[in-house]
Amino acid sequence: MNYHNNLVFLLITAVFFITLMRSTTDASSRDAAILLRVKTSQLQDPLGMLQDWLESSPHAPCNWTGVSCTAAAVVALNLRSVGISGEFPADFCRISTLRNLDLSDNSLGGNISSDSISMCSHLFSLNLSSNYFVGSLPGFPVEFLNLSVLDFSINNFSGEIPANFVNLRSLQFLSLGSNLLNGSIPEFLSNLSELTQLVIALNPFRPSPLPANIGRLAKLEILMASMANLEGEIPESIGNLISIKLLDVSQNNLVGEIPKTIGGMKNAEQIELFQNHLSGDIPDSFSGLTSLLRFDASQNNLTGKIPQSLAALQLESFNLNDNLLEGEIPEILALNPKIYQLKLFNNKLSGSLPELLGMNSDLGEIDISGNNLEGPLPQNLCYRRNLHSLIIFGNRISGTIPDAYGKCSTLSYVRIQNNELSGVVPDAFWALNLDHIDFTNNKLEGTIPPSVSYAEGLQQLLISGNNFSGNLPEEICHLKELRKIDLSGNHFSGELPYCINQFTKLLELHMRGNMFSGEIPGKIAAWRELTQLDLSDNHLSGNIPADLGTLPVLTLLNLSNNMLSGGIPAELTKLKLNEFDVSNNRLQGRVPIGLDTKYFLHSLIGNAELCSMNLKQLPSCSRSKPSSLVLVGILSSLAFILAVSLVWLLIKNRKFIGLGCRNKQPWKITSFQKIRFSEEEVLFSLIDENLVGSGASGRVYRVRLKSGKVVAAKRLWEAKGLAESVFQSEMETLGRIRHVNIVRLLFSFVGDKCKVLVYDYMENGSLGDVLHGEKGGALLDWPRRFAIAIGAAQGLAYLHHDCVPPIVHRDLKPNNILLDEELRPRVADFGLAKILNKEADEEDGAMSRVAGSYGYIAPEYGYTMKVTEKSDVYSFGVVLLELVSGRRPNQENKNIVKWVREVASSSPSAQVIDSRMEASTVEYEQVEKLLNVALLCTDELPINRPSMRRVVELLKDHTT
Repeated sequence: MNYHNNLVFLLITAVFFITLMRSTTDASSRDAAILLRVKTSQLQDPLGMLQDWLESSPHAPCNWTGVSCTAAAVVALNLRSVGISGEFPADFCRISTLRNLDLSDNSLGGNISSDSISMCSHLFSLNLSSNYFVGSLPGFPVEFLNLSVLDFSINNFSGEIPANFVNLRSLQFLSLGSNLLNGSIPEFLSNLSELTQLVIALNPFRPSPLPANIGRLAKLEILMASMANLEGEIPESIGNLISIKLLDVSQNNLVGEIPKTIGGMKNAEQIELFQNHLSGDIPDSFSGLTSLLRFDASQNNLTGKIPQSLAALQLESFNLNDNLLEGEIPEILALNPKIYQLKLFNNKLSGSLPELLGMNSDLGEIDISGNNLEGPLPQNLCYRRNLHSLIIFGNRISGTIPDAYGKCSTLSYVRIQNNELSGVVPDAFWALNLDHIDFTNNKLEGTIPPSVSYAEGLQQLLISGNNFSGNLPEEICHLKELRKIDLSGNHFSGELPYCINQFTKLLELHMRGNMFSGEIPGKIAAWRELTQLDLSDNHLSGNIPADLGTLPVLTLLNLSNNMLSGGIPAELTKLKLNEFDVSNNRLQGRVPIGLDTKYFLHSLIGNAELCSMNLKQLPSCSRSKPSSLVLVGILSSLAFILAVSLVWLLIKNRKFIGLGCRNKQPWKITSFQKIRFSEEEVLFSLIDENLVGSGASGRVYRVRLKSGKVVAAKRLWEAKGLAESVFQSEMETLGRIRHVNIVRLLFSFVGDKCKVLVYDYMENGSLGDVLHGEKGGALLDWPRRFAIAIGAAQGLAYLHHDCVPPIVHRDLKPNNILLDEELRPRVADFGLAKILNKEADEEDGAMSRVAGSYGYIAPEYGYTMKVTEKSDVYSFGVVLLELVSGRRPNQENKNIVKWVREVASSSPSAQVIDSRMEASTVEYEQVEKLLNVALLCTDELPINRPSMRRVVELLKDHTT
């Protein structure tokens, strides 16, 4: 009997396991079939990342890429960053055991319907971030009982947040950031009581307040709502976020006071309130926030004093700059053992710096500039040997620079200008390997010691307006990285070290108002990048070096009020000088022809032995003409007649050898302006000697017409297809445009093989040449850069808004913005321009290839191939960033947009400014405005970018 029972039991068990194995096998096969069907019918796999999804492979599908199983059942699909494209593959959710689906960072797109998302109601987590989904967010019409993670961030979803999101009761992580959501921020978000992370940042929401009951989210640890168009006040209930670690509501339009209830956020580690319109006093209710490490309420309208409870916290980063705070900096702040970054600049703070500041922490960066602080510098600011940035300018700080600062080996950036510091700078301080020293306008004295030779990385030495004296030591010539030197307004004496002519990177040299003597160093060919040289008001003697005339980008030369003798070198006429002054010296002889004009009269007076052929205010030079000139004139006339005859013969035969093309038929000439010309005077000038540039569409030559007018002639490359389309595009575009900020097309030649377009000649070449070429940005001080930004914006706005139909440039960059003799900008090179004609063959502006230049192409252009005005807006934003920073768009493999955003988020805008600009010309309010406009223009989302008409308004409106 027992034997029989045991046998029955064994048979039942065997049947059970066979059934289980068959069931598992069937499920596995069914899951594999679903996966393969989705792959072949709903997805594209251009990178071949899913090529191992093969039904024949062993243990399919659990060993396939991205597939995770439990007991042979598929429970997770992780296809993050595999490069797949297509629409939302909802059929993945037909796998009933699937719990986690991650399709992030791919090229999926299109709309997601509520019906398709309903198939996934059994999921625990769904991640569709970093794709190209569009349209409204999908609703959740059925219950998702277990969904705890939902990430739709970094897509192109628009519209409202669906009301039935409130049914996602188990949701712990919700990220909708970086989309195009333009509805309001719903109050019902505060009912998702299980949330630990909520991200709604970087959306163009309709102006909305934070949900009044946000405090109900007692489990919330991260709330990111920066740049979400928030308005109104911060709700009092925020103090109920007892679990919050990161609160970021920065860069919005929040108003009113910081609520006192903020002290209830006991676990907060980081609070970001910067760049809003908050006002009133900062509440003194922070004493319970013992975990807080970073606090930033900068760029608001906060008033009153810095509260003790906030200053007493062990913060690593403490930023309250750009407010209206007053009173003293609390002494207790100096006892903080963690403080690394302290930014309190641009307030109304008074009193002195805490005496123990730097004694107890690894203080690395301090900026308290633009206040009313006084008293001495703290002795132990660099006690822990970690300080690298010391910015205290624009106060009334007095006393001496402590000797201990000379031991601060980490220090690299020092700006203490416009204070009342006195005494001798410690010798050891000069020997620090600093990048930047600015002592301007203090009462410092003493000499520059030989130990300065150790500061080999020094780029800017600005010590004007002090009482420094003595000789300039020869050791200064060890500083090969120097770009700007300003020793003006001191008491230096002796001869200039001859070796300063070896500074190959020098951009500016200012030594005005000292007692330097001896001669100006010669052999200065190494000063190839020098833009400004001011040696005025000294005791210099000897001749003016003729080598000065060889400096390619020199625009300011002031040698006035010295004892220079000899003649004015004719070589100086080669320079393109904005400022020139050699007055009040002992110069003699004839003024060179190029300088003998009324414009330079004030620059020449005070030299008793100078004579002029044109200026009545100077003694007259002899007007005798040697007879040899007559002979030269006759020979020149004969040569001209011979040349004209040769040209006539060549034209008669229609053989343009210099051009390298023969034309059997008469040239087809189209004139767009009333200008007198003949074809031969243009065509025979297209020779290498007149070549001024070469680009993607052709070569450009400088041509002087018989009338004296100088024009630019572009001969297009002879490549088939593209050359023809480029030529027609430029003809169609420029032929009908009339705007002061767009280059004029004068006329065109069309022959059998040659196509030539003739424009106004731009004396200063392109903005790219001036910013990045041999001129090294020298011509461009800040007012000129700002004017160029506005002019170029107006030209682009005309194309977008005043042309019918609108025109998109598609290749806007500094090389395609030309500068005339007065540095006024002209948008040029329309070879890739696209007329936005809705009835054109290419539907909705989709292009067959990506056009433009690397670094300027809008991010959406590469994957949508759609041409819109917002593509140009992005490119213009990059140009603005180049104008401010002087950097190329991908310098040192760093994307300029990303670099500026990173720097601007952690440093003052001054860190972004091109160091080659004269600081005194920079209007920081304009710089800040231009940077803000540039960052708007380069927003990743096209919908967030302003129109070019709006850009012009923003740049012109000084109150914006």
